[in-house]
Amino acid sequence: MSSEQIKQGVERAPNRSLLYALGYTDEEIKKPLIGVVSSYNEIVPGHMHLDKIAEAVKAGVRAAGGTPVMFPAIAVCDGIAMGHVGMKYSLVTRDLIADSTEAMALAHQFDGLVMIPNCDKNVPGLLMAAARLNIPTIFVSGGPMLAGRLQDGRRTCLSHMFEAVGAYHAGKLDEEGVRDYEENACPSCGSCSGMYTANSMNCLTEAIGMGLPGNGTIPAPYSARIRLAKHAGMKVMELVEKNIRPRDIMTPAAFHNAETVDMALGCSTNTMLHLPAIAHEAGVELDLDTANGISAHTPNLCHLAPAGNTYMEDLDRAGGVHAVMKELTKLDLLDLSVMTVTGKTLGENLAAAREANDPEIIRPVSDPYSANGGIAVLKGNLAKDGCVVKQSAIAPEMMVHEGPARVFDSEDEAIAAIYAKKIVPGDVVVIRYEGPKGGPGMREMLNPTSAICGMGLGESVALITDGRFSGATRGASIGHVSPEAAAGGTIALVEEGDRIAIDIPNCKVELLVSDEELAARRAKWVCPEPRVKTGYLARYAKLVSSADKGAILQ
Repeated sequence: MSSEQIKQGVERAPNRSLLYALGYTDEEIKKPLIGVVSSYNEIVPGHMHLDKIAEAVKAGVRAAGGTPVMFPAIAVCDGIAMGHVGMKYSLVTRDLIADSTEAMALAHQFDGLVMIPNCDKNVPGLLMAAARLNIPTIFVSGGPMLAGRLQDGRRTCLSHMFEAVGAYHAGKLDEEGVRDYEENACPSCGSCSGMYTANSMNCLTEAIGMGLPGNGTIPAPYSARIRLAKHAGMKVMELVEKNIRPRDIMTPAAFHNAETVDMALGCSTNTMLHLPAIAHEAGVELDLDTANGISAHTPNLCHLAPAGNTYMEDLDRAGGVHAVMKELTKLDLLDLSVMTVTGKTLGENLAAAREANDPEIIRPVSDPYSANGGIAVLKGNLAKDGCVVKQSAIAPEMMVHEGPARVFDSEDEAIAAIYAKKIVPGDVVVIRYEGPKGGPGMREMLNPTSAICGMGLGESVALITDGRFSGATRGASIGHVSPEAAAGGTIALVEEGDRIAIDIPNCKVELLVSDEELAARRAKWVCPEPRVKTGYLARYAKLVSSADKGAILQ
């Protein structure tokens, strides 16, 4: 693919005439055309400033001898979409973003691309497009939001905001207290300030080699973010010149590196959906089962919100993603030979990186928060193909738990029961028919998990679902149960009061019902009618794979 396809020869005179219509000069047309994919919009706080990032990228492209051409990518704010039908449209946009970017790039034959994402599905969607297109590409995100500060001086963030609603329903917080969180939890532009999905994916973009150092952590309001964007615009021209392409960077070793950094950072469970989907586009098989193997020998070095009370700005100050990676090299956990968008190997990049400077933000490998990584994949008769939990954000007393199932066929039913105080210590809340097909769209369950924690049940109640969680979720929240209920998974057979055993250290989750009883229940089971029968969601439900495969479209 090359812009020469639309610029050279008499036969391309009609194409050139349309470039002239855009106001481009002969001098600009002769230069490499660089697509600048901006997800700027006025509904997502993480994207409200991306017009400034895009202008900085364009300045960098021009400074390095290219002609920047901007076009848009969509993005959904998961926080605004939370708790209503809008959340069904979050995950599904990942594939829309990948498909539409492919269409724009191939239709217009760009020589290179600069991707400007920031929030949850926008980042993996554009990484999927980059791997699929395989033309020289670099990423520069919009950066994380600053942490909030309540009137009493305590720092806060979006996950605390959701938990405040649960505290209100439990009578532990009044309306004025909720208002304090409401006005102060999200104080600036940028992706929400904890190690939630957006920041997890922006950090892993850096770890996998597709973003410059600082991509994942430099706060959105800082001028350093503008400088980073300019450097990204300059660097893409070097990638074009050297023909360094995404699949040269996104290799099996690079994905292994990314999963290792994922475990060290304590990233969102959604990375277990997105990394396999990105790898699939790069022609790399990334088995969900490999996560536990990596976790077993990767120490968890960071406890950012929701796992702890530190934030992305703290991680940046402590040295950022490259400082974490440099610490991991002390255990020889990374492949340093992989290529990156700097034009250098990871080893060369880390040689120039600074050491971590705050042991409470980035623990040394000799004194980690835990010897195992932040995420665990559990298996058992309830999830034969696996399910996922953020073990770094679980209270110690909930690492092993057994309790009665409280069964709900939708998130809405579950949240009503939680707010009505029908859930008691020891319960295992089961929310089903919320998977990729059953939802459809695999809604995030931040409202019920936050309600559980906000009502003081985070150390005594577990939640299991074939849906997924926000990166802001904490507690014994187990998601991505595969096969999902709508596909006839065992979760569809759970009955009220059944005992469920959870053993996170041993990566097990079991429904304590005999095989004979489960077989009898399966013989009687009838899949419910689809909840959505028209439009994009209906098409999505027909095409989407299971969560353990990354919920990719087949």
